[in-house]
Amino acid sequence: MTTDYQTLRFDYCAAAEQASGAGAARRIHPVVVVGAGPVGLATAIDLAQRAIDVVLVDDDDSLSTGSRAICFSKRSLDIFDRLGCGDAMVEKGVRWNVGKVFLKDELVYSFDLLPESGHRRPAFINLQQYYVEGFLIERAKQLPNLTIRWKNKVVGIERRDDAGEGEAPVTLTIDTPDGEYALHARYVVAADGSRSPMRHLLGLESHGRTFKDRFLIADIKMEADFPTERWFWFDPPFHPNQSVLLHRQPDNVWRIDFQLGWDADPVLEKAPERVIPRVRALLGPDVKFEIEWVSVYTFSCLRMDSFRHGNVLFAGDAAHGVSPFGARGANSGFQDAENLAWKLEMVLGGRAPDGLLDSYASEREYAADENILNSTRSTDFITPKSPVSHVFRDAVLSLARHHDFARRLVNSGRLSVPAVLRESTLNTPDRDRFDGGLVPGTACVDAPVQADGAQDWLLAHIRGRFTVLLFAAENGIRANEIAAIDRARSIGVPIDVVVVAPDGALRSHPKLADDASAIGARVLSDTERRAAERYDATPGTTYLMRPDQHVCARWREVRAEDVESALARALGVNATV
Repeated sequence: MTTDYQTLRFDYCAAAEQASGAGAARRIHPVVVVGAGPVGLATAIDLAQRAIDVVLVDDDDSLSTGSRAICFSKRSLDIFDRLGCGDAMVEKGVRWNVGKVFLKDELVYSFDLLPESGHRRPAFINLQQYYVEGFLIERAKQLPNLTIRWKNKVVGIERRDDAGEGEAPVTLTIDTPDGEYALHARYVVAADGSRSPMRHLLGLESHGRTFKDRFLIADIKMEADFPTERWFWFDPPFHPNQSVLLHRQPDNVWRIDFQLGWDADPVLEKAPERVIPRVRALLGPDVKFEIEWVSVYTFSCLRMDSFRHGNVLFAGDAAHGVSPFGARGANSGFQDAENLAWKLEMVLGGRAPDGLLDSYASEREYAADENILNSTRSTDFITPKSPVSHVFRDAVLSLARHHDFARRLVNSGRLSVPAVLRESTLNTPDRDRFDGGLVPGTACVDAPVQADGAQDWLLAHIRGRFTVLLFAAENGIRANEIAAIDRARSIGVPIDVVVVAPDGALRSHPKLADDASAIGARVLSDTERRAAERYDATPGTTYLMRPDQHVCARWREVRAEDVESALARALGVNATV
């Protein structure tokens, strides 16, 4: 039976700090996450999986109303896999890779976001936000060191940047049905949404641009024969001089976005007598449908100047906001969560200095700027604000029917991809030549492999720890490779080692398995040679992956000190060699 996440309510329970015992009141929690939306839940789950005790507080007792964010990218699905709920998301979600762009009622062109085979996950799934939150909640319930406190509203905050031993760097005042209490934390993650009470309590602001246009977002329930694709119309006959976007969701629910113009009344446009004729014009007179949820939005592209303020770190919509064209909001928020969680683990465990958290801010601010740039360009193309830009857009669309160069200029939303953190201080620059695109700072890509003779996937073995990925020679692992791994482990940071072997090497050279066992490595067979191809690997090629599955170093032939030095750099400390 499917849970109705839209009507689900969670029980309020008095917090331990509200009991009479003084010990509970003085406890300093390692991390408190504010906001049980998708990003807050993902952050808390990631931390809890890393054996960090987490308290998650939310001022409500329910999940999101309406579908809201619905497009979740392949990178987000990879993150969900690592968080233990990817299968549930994909099983319920609607898979899609293909998009189509129309001018009036004519197809301009179509595109495929995942044109090659050999990937475990599709380019995107469509899934209502309340399902995403619901599946994350189900995963959170499985983690004994993650406590969710519903109807716990943050109404005050005190920061002590000079807190000594036994003192809390951050104290939150929490309002509940039983009154207020103080919640002490070493670090606080503010993931409390675009209106972020945490941001306002600290007197902080976001800066950017608000677009003078309005859009009606309508979820309708119907049985229709539209394919499972993203369809975008410019100036369609059923909604002239405006744009329309159509997406399929689970449960026969369809998302339709209607551009309305700046002069539209946001209250009036949500009325059924205004929504129904717009939908009817698109679908035709004979299609039966029901309105499930409507909203009218004005879009903004903005961000905070800094995502870190002492021991308070902002993530998701609390830190940055973009227009929805390109699905860059929630997907970027999940990348915030995975970037931050492993760094908090390393700092709290004493394996990295507090300054490592500065790299969270710099990396994710860079990613936010990239998303804002792309979303701004998309919104400007979709809603031209001058006669010249309108002529340019229509000319590009007309040319795109027949010319590839013009198709690259069409912008109905540059869809979310993970930022390449090329300039990160945690990267070790290449000293060798690689032709592949997986430069340091890039998120890993998946590939089909075999493990123990069964079909498997590469990313399933790069799961939340630093990982050495070694493409072994057919006849075994070389002495320099063993030395590099042994020396890196002396740093005291847990490291996984994954060996990718050529197809058939384990059968023809049993020594390879013995070598791998000696260094505690898992051996995967590159049966289709997709892994070597995607990582531009030759025998001996070695990668070092961060716990968030980003490349931080790579070598054609690794030296004894290389991995140790790169690992120290990725932890934000000076290399020892």
